[in-house]
Amino acid sequence: MHKKSWQLDRRMLLRGAGACMALPWLEAMAWGENTPASLPTRFCCVYFPFGVAVPSEDHPSRQWGWFPTGEGKNFKFTNVLKPLEPLRDEVTVIGGISHPNGWSMGGHDTGDIFLTGSLMKSGVFSNTMSLDQRIAQANGEETRFRSLTLSSDGGVGEPTRSCTLSFSREGRPIPALASPAQIFERLFGDDAGGSRAQQRRQLRNTSSMLDRVLEHSKDVNRSLGADDQRKFDEYLSSVRTIEKRVERAEAWLDIPKPEVGRDSVAVEATQQGPKEYIKAIYDLMYLAFQTDSTRVATYMIGQVAGATTIANAFPSCIGLSPNWHGLAHGAGKAGGMEKLGRFDQFLAQNHADFLTRLQNTSEGNGTLLDRTIVLYGSSNSKTHNNHNYPLLLAGGRKLGLRHGQFLKYSERDMRLSNLYATVLHRLGVQDENFSDSTGEMTDILA
Repeated sequence: MHKKSWQLDRRMLLRGAGACMALPWLEAMAWGENTPASLPTRFCCVYFPFGVAVPSEDHPSRQWGWFPTGEGKNFKFTNVLKPLEPLRDEVTVIGGISHPNGWSMGGHDTGDIFLTGSLMKSGVFSNTMSLDQRIAQANGEETRFRSLTLSSDGGVGEPTRSCTLSFSREGRPIPALASPAQIFERLFGDDAGGSRAQQRRQLRNTSSMLDRVLEHSKDVNRSLGADDQRKFDEYLSSVRTIEKRVERAEAWLDIPKPEVGRDSVAVEATQQGPKEYIKAIYDLMYLAFQTDSTRVATYMIGQVAGATTIANAFPSCIGLSPNWHGLAHGAGKAGGMEKLGRFDQFLAQNHADFLTRLQNTSEGNGTLLDRTIVLYGSSNSKTHNNHNYPLLLAGGRKLGLRHGQFLKYSERDMRLSNLYATVLHRLGVQDENFSDSTGEMTDILA
């Protein structure tokens, strides 16, 4: 398809008087809906720990169970997912599937493999590349940030208790950002201050230093034993990651960051105020997509390590006991199912608000949601049960997905990695498989 005289490149800049400014998305940039340069495709994953209430169909508290009643197009949201009712035609609820490699793992361990599907054996703890990073690897060159990795706890945690959903090509955890103020500065702030010339010198000095470290490492590595060489290789992998980040920062130095007012996000929010904090994280992901700062984002609301996770106290924001882990364990006791259901409803409301913002933001001949695939879920059904993950898929209508349904599977016939393979293909990543996938999940395809 040939570009006409009135059509613009998405990365075009306005230049003058020694300054340049990135253009917003304009209709004239949409010269061919299926052209990669016109409209971006995006992926987002939000994870919550400890599972959900899964009562029997005749249970008196069935309306506080996470999964809908009914099946297919004829389903009804329970109280828990009721906030998603206005988005019914934009979402698919999926039940019955999981990662087979997680069946033999501990109930606290499977957060690490939610986006990888890997088998992490005791004593080895080797993971593989996560879905978001595979998408970022293939599609991340067009944005300032290849991906955005967020969590309420921040950092990486420890093996099987990770505080991040994202893992590199080598299977190493990617540190997550947790502070809204820090995330805002990363996306929209002035990273280094000073003139561009000063920033460029700083970046080149850093690059030169890293080059010397890597050069010196060759001599060091030859003198090490096998175990030490493995550890040293992990260290060097981190150095190379920093090197790539520096190169990327220099490449984007002449393109100004989008101007976003700090008052558009509660940047001072902390985990001690969960309502404001969770909303701020969702706001930042929305702004990152809207400004095309990144096209891949993950958010781990809480990790699965019980009392050690910051997010464990989040239920107190709606008047429940400040013990999410205990709340999940108490779902089988009198009144416990409603308590857990009320908190899951709070989480669903925040997620619904995020999806609504994407849906209400026009882009080309559709919306941001139409070209964004959003996965929401947990790696437990009932707490510590690594089967029947509660999953919600949204968006992607312009990418060939269809919604407005509740799909129930047998885990022997369908696995979560089949969904991931389908997502990859819809986002233009033509890998034949992902992890242990055996094909596509065709029920979500238009």
